[in-house]
Amino acid sequence: MRGRFALLTALALALSVPAVVSAQAVGDSAVKQDRKDVRHDRKDIRHDTRDIRQDRRDIRQDRRDVREDVKQGDLKDARQDRRELRGDRRDVRQDRRDRRHDVRDAHADRRDLRQDRKDVHQDQEHQQQKKDSTR
Repeated sequence: MRGRFALLTALALALSVPAVVSAQAVGDSAVKQDRKDVRHDRKDIRHDTRDIRQDRRDIRQDRRDVREDVKQGDLKDARQDRRELRGDRRDVRQDRRDRRHDVRDAHADRRDLRQDRKDVHQDQEHQQQKKDSTR
């Protein structure tokens, strides 16, 4: 395992020098693509939030329906609705948990994007300083 890791590390170092130059050339387009992905993530989170709210409204309506079934004496239907209601509540909890994770991931992605842009800018300054010092 260590031999593989050392081999991969050596290979990565050997390939990193040309990759840095090409990464700087392509850096702007990669940053733009990442920004677009982050924007889409935010939109997806908004849609998930709307879906969760709608599901919660549906659960409230289902609870009203169960109470109405009990009042009318339709206990068999009320039991079935309660069983479905438990599953729906479980699904909403899972959706909220997933949304919370998505929000956290989106924050991390935005933070990483800012750091990447900062790194690209610093790399460009460093390259410019190298050019100026060799003249």
